[in-house]
Amino acid sequence: AAMEGALEGINSIGFSVDDFSLNADFSAARYYAKIIIGKMLESPNGEPVLLNVNVPKLPKEEIKGIKICRQARGKWVEEFSESIDPRGVPYYWLTGKFENLEKDATDTDLWALAHGYVSVVPSCFDLTRHEILEKMDFLI
Repeated sequence: AAMEGALEGINSIGFSVDDFSLNADFSAARYYAKIIIGKMLESPNGEPVLLNVNVPKLPKEEIKGIKICRQARGKWVEEFSESIDPRGVPYYWLTGKFENLEKDATDTDLWALAHGYVSVVPSCFDLTRHEILEKMDFLI
């Protein structure tokens, strides 16, 4: 939803809590969402902003603050679990673990979460490697 909003030219924020349990506590996320949304509304940027915000699985009182950071490079080590839907048809759920490929980097979202900070990553859609566009002419 946040990406769709940003594509439409609307400042957009995606919030996540680093807790996958059914009983996840969202009170810290609610607290930081109010702060971040309030600051975004007070300081409009010249172009639409897309933010990816992750809140650590900690009580609000233990969170150290907010870090503006970049997305860590990593990959999913894929595993799948098979289940059966109500009609008896099998389906597969992607599970597994995310492998951080930059374990020593201290400027990433994964570092921020692991150290008790809310991570805020300004995101974008353009995946083009602009610096090599002109070097790719050999393909034509």
